[in-house]
Amino acid sequence: MAWNPDTYNKFKSERFAPFYDLLALIDVKPAMKVIDLGCGTGELTGKLADKLPGAQVIGIDSSAEMLEQAKAFGNQRLHFVQRTIEEQVATEEKWDLVFSNAAIQWTDDHEQLIPKIIKTLKPGGQLAIQMPEQNENILNQMLDDLVQEESYRNALGNWRRVSPVLSLDDYAQLFFENGCKDMTIYKKIYPLIVPHQDELYKWISGTALIPYLDRLKGQIKEDFIQEFKNRIHKRFVKTPVLYAFKRIIMEARF
Repeated sequence: MAWNPDTYNKFKSERFAPFYDLLALIDVKPAMKVIDLGCGTGELTGKLADKLPGAQVIGIDSSAEMLEQAKAFGNQRLHFVQRTIEEQVATEEKWDLVFSNAAIQWTDDHEQLIPKIIKTLKPGGQLAIQMPEQNENILNQMLDDLVQEESYRNALGNWRRVSPVLSLDDYAQLFFENGCKDMTIYKKIYPLIVPHQDELYKWISGTALIPYLDRLKGQIKEDFIQEFKNRIHKRFVKTPVLYAFKRIIMEARF
C-alpha cells in the first residue's frame, strides 16, 4: 500500500491533536525502552522521545516512503526500522512502553493482536494507543457502502477492508483478561472544520481511501473518485463543513 507523506501531512495539525492527548497519559520513567508501532514520518516519534529523557526509542513502519522522511528525526536515542506491526510483535522483544498513534487500525484481528502486544511489555510496562473509530465515522461508513456496490465490488474482485476496530468495552475486557492493573479508555471527537466539501475527500484520500485507489485502475477508478466526491457533497451540504471525527484513546498499565 503506497503512502504519500505529503497527502497525509496536508492536515498535520488535525492529525497531531490526538497524539498530544495520548502523550499526556504517559507515565515518564528514567531510561525507558520504548517502541512506536506505526511511526509514519517519525515527526511525532521525535516528540515522544523528547518527552522521555534518557529513553531509547524505536519507531517501526511498513512504509518506505514514510520512513524516508523519518530519517530527519533520527538521533542517538531514536532509530527507525522498516517492519510491520505483526513482524515486530512476533519478535517478542520487551518494552517499558508500547506506543501507537493512528496505526493499529491497519492491522487485522485485534482480539489476537492486543494480547500479543501486551506480551511484549515488561512487568510494570504501559500500553498507549490512539486510533480512529472507523465504524462510527461518517466518511468511513460512506466509503464502505460505496465499495459494496456491484460495479465497484466487481472491479475490486470482491475485496473490501473491514475495520478491525473493536468497541471500548471489548478493549477494556482484553486489557483486563491480560493482566491490566489500571486503564484509561475514552472516545473523543476531534472536529475537522474545512471551507469546502472537497477538503473532506482530501482528508480521507490520505488514509482509508488508499487501498481502494491502489486496486482500482482506469475509468472505473475515475468514476469511483467522482461518485465518492458527489456523495460527500450531498451528505455535507453546509459550508464551512464540520466533520466530527471520532477517535479512541487508550492507555493501560500491566
